[in-house]
Amino acid sequence: MKTSYIAASAIAAIVSVSAATVAFAGPATPPAYKFEKCSGIAKAGLNDCQTAMHSCAGTASKDAQADSWIFVPAGTCAKIVGGKVLG
Repeated sequence: MKTSYIAASAIAAIVSVSAATVAFAGPATPPAYKFEKCSGIAKAGLNDCQTAMHSCAGTASKDAQADSWIFVPAGTCAKIVGGKVLG
């Protein structure tokens, strides 16, 4: 019995550390291709970086949040409904 509690605790610790690493991911690394920052199109939790409410990648709280952005290939953002190129 005691061994199963220790194993369960170890697994829980590993999972929580992995989740914390994802939750506190910093700014996304810019891609190698020519890109632009496109706001207003990211799905919740899939933004690349900063908004007025937070400064980390993956922390947008809702889909198409106006101040959340993602990297897209240069010239693409203007072709996406709701997309706005950030300077």
